[in-house]
Amino acid sequence: MTALAGENIAFIGLGLMGRPMALNLEKAGAILTVNTRNPETLNAFDDLGVATAPTPAGAVADADIVIICVANTEALENVLLGEDGVIDGMEEGTIIVDMGTTAINATRRFADAVEAAGGHWIDAPVSGGTHGAENGTLTIMVGAEEEDFNRVHRVFDVLGSRVTHVGEIGSGQIAKAANQMIVGITIGAVAEAFSMADEAGVDLTKMRSALTGGFADSAILQKHGERMIERNFEPGGKVVTQRKDLYQALEFSEGELGLELPFSRLALELYEELIELGGGDLDHSALIKIYEDE
Repeated sequence: MTALAGENIAFIGLGLMGRPMALNLEKAGAILTVNTRNPETLNAFDDLGVATAPTPAGAVADADIVIICVANTEALENVLLGEDGVIDGMEEGTIIVDMGTTAINATRRFADAVEAAGGHWIDAPVSGGTHGAENGTLTIMVGAEEEDFNRVHRVFDVLGSRVTHVGEIGSGQIAKAANQMIVGITIGAVAEAFSMADEAGVDLTKMRSALTGGFADSAILQKHGERMIERNFEPGGKVVTQRKDLYQALEFSEGELGLELPFSRLALELYEELIELGGGDLDHSALIKIYEDE
């Protein structure tokens, strides 16, 4: 597959999501340079013949497009603006693409900093978990200028099966905040329904099958419901990440827009309770455990 032949890309952040995304770009023929904090991961990419760099600045020196996929807003700020950060190494005209889930106000601040340094900013957070990252079927929500979106579209097509230009810079992160609100709340609804049915002695596998196809059906019911039944809480999306995303959504909604969001606030509190029980690194479908531990 050579869809990206000749495309010079730097990829920073090789965690649960970033590693398979970077590998898909390499398989698509991109000229790839990677950077991450974990030296073992860098060595693994080096063994695969992928160019590595010890710093973000070094990774982006020759790149036309830089993709960053790190855990949180603080990590992004460090990669972007810290010592030997992206801005220190990028050339004028470079497009910086944030594919993590970042606070909306910080996104706008980072975009201003990149543009002041002569670059272009795209926020393009993703949904679909590790399965989507591995299979190149992510949903990608993009906030960007039209020209920049068109320039990077073929890169997105390698990483995802559903790519939407939502609007101007920041719009991608607003869409992702909405996504995480719906996901977080719906996981809670499925967990409560399953807990009720289980307590009443109903077979959860049969009940899930009965609900599939009706108005209660959703990807959450199908995928996360299956995880709850099978007790498979190996993380695709971690509880701590879900908690962080809900916090950012509430911070923006309540702080900037003046909107009260009681369902999202309750969901945040439930994920915080699960973290206190020691479940922070589990998949967010593990929310069902707070009902079982009562």
